[in-house]
Amino acid sequence: MKFLVCISNVPDTTTKIAFTPDNKEFNKAGVQFVINPWDEYALTRAIELKEAQGGGTVTVLNVGEADTEPNIRKALAIGADDAIRVNAAPKDAFFVAQQIANVAKEGAYDVILMGKESIDYNGFQVHGMVGELLGIPTVAPAMKLDMSGNTATLEREIEGGKEIVQVNTPFVASCQQPMCEPRIPNMRGIMTARTKPLKVVEPTGDAPRTAVAEYALPPKKQGVKLIPAENAGELIKLLRNEAKVI
Repeated sequence: MKFLVCISNVPDTTTKIAFTPDNKEFNKAGVQFVINPWDEYALTRAIELKEAQGGGTVTVLNVGEADTEPNIRKALAIGADDAIRVNAAPKDAFFVAQQIANVAKEGAYDVILMGKESIDYNGFQVHGMVGELLGIPTVAPAMKLDMSGNTATLEREIEGGKEIVQVNTPFVASCQQPMCEPRIPNMRGIMTARTKPLKVVEPTGDAPRTAVAEYALPPKKQGVKLIPAENAGELIKLLRNEAKVI
């Protein structure tokens, strides 16, 4: 069984957000980047399934520039067998999906996994696009994933409950908790990751179809106005004329 796990390079959740002077790009200066937490569920579950089957491979794929390689090596330290980096900045969801689909076609992977979304853009788009480009089923977002031969059983949340889905390989799935407990690389994994293959390929396909017009921080919180409980009329007046919510 060949697993392809797609990982994103995202700012640590404690990062203070800032933008370049023209407000066109995120300012990376002094920012600590990590593997997208949702992708860690996909990576760990792929490794668990490979181990349970007693064979197979787990390949990590990242669309990013050279500065993403430390986190790719971390994914190798966690237990992936090899890695591919598409040498391009991930400008938009469709561009990223195209790169993933092209790599997946060439490698003939059985299972393509990724997190349900990245924590920086929260787009929830790439997995569906990849499945459509490849012409294979997509299950999103999956909370459980088990394999029996070439058949996968997945559990996903739906409004008001859960849904059990069975699908044959190849397929795409996006992952979320409680699929597994993400692994932390141990010393042996860190040492072996240094020698595992990391292949760099150039992007193919279309240029990005969207561009950022401008980034802006949300407005600062305003002061709170306290209205006495007995003065409901004043509260209604403020909600109607000032806040304009009624």
